[in-house]
Amino acid sequence: MTTAPRVLVAMSGGVDSSVAAALLRDAGHDVTGVTLKLWGGESDSGCCSAADVEDARRVAAQLDIPHYVFNFADDFESRVVGPYVDAYADGRTPNPCVECNRSIKFGRLLERADALGFDAVATGHHARVRSDGAGRWRLRRGLDTAKDQSYVLYMLGQPELDRTLLPVGELTKNQVRDHAARLGLRTAAKPESMDVCFITRGGREEFVSARAGARPGAVVDGDGAVIGGHDGVTGFTIGQRRGVGVATGERRYVVDLDAATATVTLGRREDLLRDAVELRDLHFVDGAPAAGDLVDVQVRAHGTPLPGRLDGSGVRFERPQPRVAPGQVVAVYDDDTLLGGGIAI
Repeated sequence: MTTAPRVLVAMSGGVDSSVAAALLRDAGHDVTGVTLKLWGGESDSGCCSAADVEDARRVAAQLDIPHYVFNFADDFESRVVGPYVDAYADGRTPNPCVECNRSIKFGRLLERADALGFDAVATGHHARVRSDGAGRWRLRRGLDTAKDQSYVLYMLGQPELDRTLLPVGELTKNQVRDHAARLGLRTAAKPESMDVCFITRGGREEFVSARAGARPGAVVDGDGAVIGGHDGVTGFTIGQRRGVGVATGERRYVVDLDAATATVTLGRREDLLRDAVELRDLHFVDGAPAAGDLVDVQVRAHGTPLPGRLDGSGVRFERPQPRVAPGQVVAVYDDDTLLGGGIAI
């Protein structure tokens, strides 16, 4: 008698992970749901709350599968929240969802799943894991390109993909909601979580300043002339236009941040243009493509892919593009297949 694969499903309390659990149960897997307790502070993003834990628990009960809560709050603080604050204080623009996936969901959770004897971990990410037929795994965009989340999974390699299931990547978001409604799941019409899960909307600057302190400084133009002041570089990011606090009579963008001197430099859009971006922590799903190969470059979670070529430790664009903020992920694709990526310097 063949034993059904044991799958640990990360259930956030949202509709995507609810349907992921349902699909795997109906496919004959031995499914257990788990909700991760990551943040106990104030949040209005639609995840990481007691209500979300309760939603996940009740969906698991509807599906008649076991449900547990794993407390990874200390890891989340040290590996996600702390580095997020440090990055902004240093003038960089981090992506905490990427670090949460790297360290928590496909780090600590995979470790715990292995220790408990599970064969695989599943999440509600909109992306697809596919075999190439030769024993290697590929990570492809979700079927619903408007909801595709492969960008924030660029750090996954062969060992992780070998035991990762992403069932809702084969569905559109409307199909996910329709399936949840057919099953009568309480999360069927639940709004999507937005923004950073551990910060209230619009509260980034206050959150970071409360933890890292605020250092007022000067706002200067491209020639170094002082044209204003600010309360701290944590309130700015490269490319920002609104909310710079200086009226210049024409559009100005943040073109540089110097945390050491607390200086914010404004310039025109053309001052942002760059031919290339250098990357650190380069990672590829299954080996790096050949240097000089034409790839699709994505610099935001739902940004339009841009043509470029890998060039040493970075990417060179076919046409100049606005500067990528240091700390942001740059992912490279071959059509809808994620090749890998790194973090802008």
